[in-house]
Amino acid sequence: MDQEKRAGYRARLAAMLAGLDTEDALGAEGQKTVELDQGAVGRLSRMDALQGQAMAHATQARRAATRQRIAAALARMDEGEFGYCTECGEEIAPGRLDFDPAIPTCISCAQG
Repeated sequence: MDQEKRAGYRARLAAMLAGLDTEDALGAEGQKTVELDQGAVGRLSRMDALQGQAMAHATQARRAATRQRIAAALARMDEGEFGYCTECGEEIAPGRLDFDPAIPTCISCAQG
């Protein structure tokens, strides 16, 4: 893989991290504790708020997992291992990396 292509992947990974940071900031409100205020919020509304809070926590967990995949891809870049499957060591197809530069495995290992 040439340096220009690798630099493009690094820029995309950095942009993905920046997007996750933005989403974290926006999602912080939904993760706050749901207060019990019977005068302002009825029981069903509180249940809706609790469900929204649970979904916000699940979304945060997905963002954290994505952030880990991106960090691992950047580490592979620094080590000169980027673009090679972490399972079998074969080169990952360029189209697969174009779709998601944080992908760690080739299509064969991902299916197996």
